[in-house]
Amino acid sequence: MKLRSSSEPSPSRDVDRENPALIHHLRETLRQLTHLNPIPGATGESPQALVFLTNEEGRKQVGCLARPEEKPRIQGASSTLQHAVAGELRLVLGEMNPDNAARLRAHFPHLRPTTAELTPSAGTGDRLGLATPGHIQAFRQTFQDAGVAQGEVPLFPILAQQSIRENARTGRTPQEVVDDATWGVLEAGWTGGYGADADHLKTTDDVDVCHAAGYTFYTIDPGDHVDDEGTSAPLPEVEAKVRALDWRTLDSSPADLASRMVGRAVDLGTHAVTPSHEDVMRAAAKYGPAVSHTVRMARHLDQRRDKQPYDLEMSVDETATVTSLVEHIYIGSELRRLGIRCVSLAPRYTGRFEKGVDFIGDLDEFARSFADHVAVSRRFGPYKLSLHSGSDKFRIYPIAAELAGDLIHLKTAGTSYLEAVRAIGHLDPALFRRLLDFAVSRYEEDRQAYHVSGRLDRMPPYATMADEALPDTLEDFHTRQVLHVTFGSVLNDGELRPLFFDVLRRGTATYQEMLVKHFVRHLAPFV
Repeated sequence: MKLRSSSEPSPSRDVDRENPALIHHLRETLRQLTHLNPIPGATGESPQALVFLTNEEGRKQVGCLARPEEKPRIQGASSTLQHAVAGELRLVLGEMNPDNAARLRAHFPHLRPTTAELTPSAGTGDRLGLATPGHIQAFRQTFQDAGVAQGEVPLFPILAQQSIRENARTGRTPQEVVDDATWGVLEAGWTGGYGADADHLKTTDDVDVCHAAGYTFYTIDPGDHVDDEGTSAPLPEVEAKVRALDWRTLDSSPADLASRMVGRAVDLGTHAVTPSHEDVMRAAAKYGPAVSHTVRMARHLDQRRDKQPYDLEMSVDETATVTSLVEHIYIGSELRRLGIRCVSLAPRYTGRFEKGVDFIGDLDEFARSFADHVAVSRRFGPYKLSLHSGSDKFRIYPIAAELAGDLIHLKTAGTSYLEAVRAIGHLDPALFRRLLDFAVSRYEEDRQAYHVSGRLDRMPPYATMADEALPDTLEDFHTRQVLHVTFGSVLNDGELRPLFFDVLRRGTATYQEMLVKHFVRHLAPFV
């Protein structure tokens, strides 16, 4: 397993070399001369300054204590303190707002998103902006359980991850997603680096807004351009589709494509594959428009990033038909030929990757197919294979980890929301029942945007269950899917949303406990 150290030295190590005495006095002053109670772990040090988070009577703020001549790390209300040894000091207390988040990222390298590259990685989507400390603790617990040396990161966390579609449903902006992760990283005292995934990007406008927010990982979703008729249409129609491809963007022609692939053996290590004319035509008809769209998006991104490094993923997982071996060869070889370097790719795997529940399908068939996909990713990359809708797919994690090794990226999102609902079940059973009633009323409409098979008539009778039994309904297949796909409706309801967040903020410890327990199960097979 590849191990990654923190991409930047810990700020505290720089400070200890430069002025450890001053930092000691700043800590002592904060404790002795103020009523403030910093959140454990939520302190950062830069030369001549101490930055911290505090939670006074349920209100979180960011603070900075430094000498008066030091440039302020944050904006806020300023006051003067007097220390017997350090002398006059300035205390600034400010809001956890976008401006202060940006200021802290400028001062502290470990608060800025960075690239994962080919390090094994896991995305922990947070639809609420509250889960990052719990996610980080799950990574720490997993590394500790595996006996990983302190400071090493064998599975790189992508802590800011949300799609434009999810932003619209949660009422958040891409910038808010990054900012919430920044505050979570500071609160948890994490210095091992993290990534920010702008997930399921479909347009260049999507790219622009996420680039402006500081994302480092860009998942291109060309699913709308996948032509599934390439799999089943008569061959003459398929060949006509190939002739109509955007050959200017593909920098090729039908004849060149045929000469490159038809009848030419592709060595995949354990075996070779020789695509036929029909194989190549169907692969190009199905995925050619998706490849050309990905190329256009990637070239636009290159211009926006202006030589700044970034991670690129191509995702075709949310499509109707499985990605065959030859189709993956076509995608991988074309991206490589066109100079598009992906760090990960998400094919449409065999079986069903439904939201919020375990893998549905034949494990042996999945293993055989996944092994082929790994061989292609090594041959034309290397790039990681991405498990989209990867939440709760516990049956396949050991298979994927063994076959892919380091070339793996796990992507989760809605499962953190479900753990929030579970926490509410423990903290406020009456609200939990209201959430379930509301989700049931919205399910048939909200499910239209998802591939799910949960049924309302198979849910357990939660209305008559004892309060203490309610959290266990999250173990039920049908209940999980009903709650999962209705998150947008819940978070946009004027009555439920404030109640939802109020309970979670008051019960932060319970929510984090739920997250750690749940995510260790997700992460442990890959470490």
